[in-house]
Amino acid sequence: MKIDRTGLILYVKAYKECVVFYAENLNLTILFQNEDLTCFDFFGTYLMVEKEDRKDYLEDNSELKNYSCLRINIDNVKTISEQLKQQNIKVDYQEHSWGKVAKFKDPDGNLIAFKDEESFAKQIEDYNIL
Repeated sequence: MKIDRTGLILYVKAYKECVVFYAENLNLTILFQNEDLTCFDFFGTYLMVEKEDRKDYLEDNSELKNYSCLRINIDNVKTISEQLKQQNIKVDYQEHSWGKVAKFKDPDGNLIAFKDEESFAKQIEDYNIL
């Protein structure tokens, strides 16, 4: 199997607000869009923000829950965390033995986290030494 491209689809109820959030607050480039979806360049893959339609695929009356997190590894987690706070975005900045992380949500409540690349790379390196 040859894989040409990978991406994520994020179903949202607050579609217009989320498009503005990802374009303006996270500075993602729009690849294409229409009235029901917007596709962003997501650092080498794509992030498609689409109006909620998951109920069409439920086999029973299950409650829709979101158990995912968009993780973006960067070098300057604390600095970016402070910049988001200046944009009135509630950010939970944490420092742990395994690294730094800043968690926040988009207008639809989807969890996003910035993680420091240095400690992530070290985790990979340490694992491969074993």
